[in-house]
Amino acid sequence: MLHIGGRSAPAADGGRFDVTDPATGEVIASVADATPADALAAVSAAADAAESWSATTPRYRSEVLRQAFELMGQQAEDLATLISRENGKALPDAHAEVAYAAEFFRWYAEEAVRASGEVMTAPSGGNRILVLRRPVGVCVLVTPWNFPAAMATRKIGPALAAGCTVVLKPASDTPLTALALARLLEEAGVPPGVVNVVPARRSGEVVATMLRDSRVRKLSFTGSTEVGRLLLHEAAGRVVNSSMELGGNAPFLVFADADLDAAVGGAMIAKMRNAGEACTAANRFYVEEPVAEEFARRLAARMSALRLGPGTDPGAEVGPLVNQEAVDKVDGLVREALAGGAKALSGGARPDRPGFFYEPTVLTGVRPDAPILREEIFGPVAPIVAFSGEEEALRLANDTEYGLVAYVYTGDLARGLRIGERIEAGMIGLNRGLVSDPAAPFGGMKQSGVGREGGHEGLLDYLETQYVAVSW
Repeated sequence: MLHIGGRSAPAADGGRFDVTDPATGEVIASVADATPADALAAVSAAADAAESWSATTPRYRSEVLRQAFELMGQQAEDLATLISRENGKALPDAHAEVAYAAEFFRWYAEEAVRASGEVMTAPSGGNRILVLRRPVGVCVLVTPWNFPAAMATRKIGPALAAGCTVVLKPASDTPLTALALARLLEEAGVPPGVVNVVPARRSGEVVATMLRDSRVRKLSFTGSTEVGRLLLHEAAGRVVNSSMELGGNAPFLVFADADLDAAVGGAMIAKMRNAGEACTAANRFYVEEPVAEEFARRLAARMSALRLGPGTDPGAEVGPLVNQEAVDKVDGLVREALAGGAKALSGGARPDRPGFFYEPTVLTGVRPDAPILREEIFGPVAPIVAFSGEEEALRLANDTEYGLVAYVYTGDLARGLRIGERIEAGMIGLNRGLVSDPAAPFGGMKQSGVGREGGHEGLLDYLETQYVAVSW
């Protein structure tokens, strides 16, 4: 069912779509398929609730978000199992996502009381400059399937903290987690209409309809750069305030002076978190020539030892990819690389089993111009290219239209900081394979996005700045 105005409702035309388990392909649920009319009803509910919600005190909103954090902890097991079933990720990844997602509620419970303004004397001395922050208004939030809980809370948390109301359009592959979060938020004390959820297969039509409504003031989207471009074009029609967290093509640089054990451990996190289905996943491995062979050998040994299985299997370390299209894309990129002269040290094929699985794969001898280095793989594949010297490493790292995150491993801190400053990416993992943190500004450069999520910057994305000139 849709979740609009605090009530569950069918789609206006009675339409529904199935949600499947990627490990088996079996249908696990049927969900209402929102129409454009349903989307407008959700906008109406959000608009009706906006004035009263924005008038609540920051402390009240803080307490509600804190309660949502507590409830996520209490319901963590059920939420993790739900994520594993509809997304496919292994239970350890699902548990980690629930914990990470909950932290956005805790962080923005703290930030809700910190939407500070400014008072200063104008340079002329003729008046005071008073700077105020006010909620942007009704927000449309569009989230992807790879982190169905965390991508929702990363947007809902700051929106509610700022005093905004929202309509969430989750990915059609993973709507169940979004609906569960809506129920959890209302249990935490969020009034009806403040958070609305409209799952839909006809995503483009539904989102476009909302963006054309004059009551919608904000769009926040996480997904591919291709779709982001289309949404920015649609948002331009009414100059809707837009935040975009788009695709990545993260380089993972390993210098010869790096601690190889640490570098391989970091690579396993950066590559295999969520089976590689993450915009922050290490996509291109550039390793300095003296250690390239040894790094590849160690990484292949670690990757090949991972156990594949259904996400809900407690022993599984790598679950299936989200759907058949994802498997076909990964397999096509690997086959193309192998045909171009690359060698698979591990994996390199689909396993002979039901479900949308792909073997954890390490490729060496990859041509620097291979398509697998140009596209976001979104799967458990690590292509390795050897380099010689800092300048070549930087040239390879920056040779992409994307700029979300980069990873650098070196034993020389000065070199690491120097390299980090020259890489065109919004985030740098220096001797770390994980950069995501609710307290940090998450976002990219170039075609990887506009705006930041997380940190204090994430709250500001849902606030308008108003200036008052006053004398007293």
